[in-house]
Amino acid sequence: MKAIEIRNKYLDFFERHGHKVIPSASLVPENDPSVLFTTAGMQPLVPYLLGAKHPEGTRLTDYQKCLRTNDIEEVGDNRHLTYFEMLGNWSLGDYFKKESIAMSFEFLTKELNIPVDKISVTCFAGDEDCPRDEETANYWKEQGIPEDHIYYYGKDDNWWIAGEEGPCGPDTEMFYDTGKEPCGPNCEPSCDCGKYVEIWNNVFMEYLKKDGKYTKLSQRNVDTGMGLERITFLLQGKETPYDTELFTPIMDKLKDLAKNDNIESRRIVAEHLRASMMIAVDGVRPSNIDRGYILRRLIRRMTRHLNKLQIDLKELDGLIDLDIDTLKDMYPELAQNKETIKEVILTEKDKFMKTLMRGEKEFNKVMQKIKSENLDIIDSNSVFKLYETYGFPPEVTKDLATENGLKVNMDEVNELFKKHQEKSKQGSDKKFKGGLAGNSSKEIQYHTATHLLNAALKIVINKDVHQKGSNITDERMRFDFTCDHKLTDDEKKQAEDLVNKWISQGLEVKCEKMNKNDAIKSGAECMFIEKYPDEVTVYTIGDVSKEICGGPHVKNTSELGHFKIVKEEASSAGVRRIKAILE
Repeated sequence: MKAIEIRNKYLDFFERHGHKVIPSASLVPENDPSVLFTTAGMQPLVPYLLGAKHPEGTRLTDYQKCLRTNDIEEVGDNRHLTYFEMLGNWSLGDYFKKESIAMSFEFLTKELNIPVDKISVTCFAGDEDCPRDEETANYWKEQGIPEDHIYYYGKDDNWWIAGEEGPCGPDTEMFYDTGKEPCGPNCEPSCDCGKYVEIWNNVFMEYLKKDGKYTKLSQRNVDTGMGLERITFLLQGKETPYDTELFTPIMDKLKDLAKNDNIESRRIVAEHLRASMMIAVDGVRPSNIDRGYILRRLIRRMTRHLNKLQIDLKELDGLIDLDIDTLKDMYPELAQNKETIKEVILTEKDKFMKTLMRGEKEFNKVMQKIKSENLDIIDSNSVFKLYETYGFPPEVTKDLATENGLKVNMDEVNELFKKHQEKSKQGSDKKFKGGLAGNSSKEIQYHTATHLLNAALKIVINKDVHQKGSNITDERMRFDFTCDHKLTDDEKKQAEDLVNKWISQGLEVKCEKMNKNDAIKSGAECMFIEKYPDEVTVYTIGDVSKEICGGPHVKNTSELGHFKIVKEEASSAGVRRIKAILE
């Protein structure tokens, strides 16, 4: 069964069970400052998990494009991916454990035809915060899972929370028995031996963790996630995702082109190319900070491994064509944006080649010196100097060091970079810090202010200015927008004055639900319109602003206080960034 068939079976199944199919959100989070990219299927739905009403109702299902940056250096082995697709279904205060487990069992055994004896499940063992989840275990037994296929684990394994704080609860995980020999008499799903592979996770979200304490949510939710690439290679009887149709065309082509074949390098090129294309389609451009730094890092790592394979870099153009053709049925947006993808990736590749040629020569000098002194670690100052003097990225130095039997203390390197140039590290270590969008009163104010700033820039610069992203915390807002020049002091003052004028006028903020096409016809603006469901929420601020947005917002602009622009700078090519505060 191919990946797209599994995806369609999943969506069709849950649609038959009363779920509305919603589109995948962008890889660029619309209103979540805690992460650089969408990292989980539930992330775009946090406001609704906390109690806000979703326009499509209480039962939802989708496939969500996801990207996680903490595994970049692991890509190349047989399982790690940065970009992946997550299948999910949600109950927002609707059904709970019994119905969720019954549907999961039915999908696995009837739709995917997995034998019951191939399935094992895990449940929460209980602790001082939450009791042992015997209820979930009993529901699995009712479905036909034998007792000796049910296991109990603690919070590290069977409790899910997106970060340090936020919506959370016990979960039940489903594991597929690959048929491999057990690693010993106590082999079970918690083993890493490869006999058991997790395929699905159902989170029974009924708690909120805040300030170290657990309280009950106003509604009980179900949040599930099934990794498409993983279930695909397991059902196909393959060893890795790279052996499925998602990757085999590009893997085979790389093997044909390589003069120095290496399976690890081929996997890195194949994975990073796919991830880079998906990021570029969602509007990110290579830069030295944040999302742009991640994209730059992926393209540069891919380029270096093309060199390692001894593949002529002119072949990259054709490799992009091949990958888009392979994935176009799953992601039509790739074919629609082919030229943009090529421009982004090929331009960055050319820039990096100049850096790489100079830097590798200097790295070899450092390596020879280290080895002549019978050492096995490259000192952090040398790593830093390679970057500062030759623009050689520290992660490339680390990769080269590993390939040559040397080590790099990345903690020390990161500390040096933090002291000298914070932007060098931004993006690579950002994780779920402080939980997902908290929707505090201050964040809600800043969210509303982004709409006013967007409207002001359309007047001050031109009507073709569009938002390219935002990042909001309790302390400030950050707003990216299309613009081909650095704003003058006069332009910044005009924008600031307009926002404060609208705040002082006490404009009402109206919220209404409407059909997506009707919203567009009415003049409502939004980013990534194709990602929104058929019914959307439109926020109108007086006669100043009208945007499709998930919210939430203040009721009246008079609640915002005084708006002040504190910084304006470049974000990426053709995109400027404003940082502002509400005083």
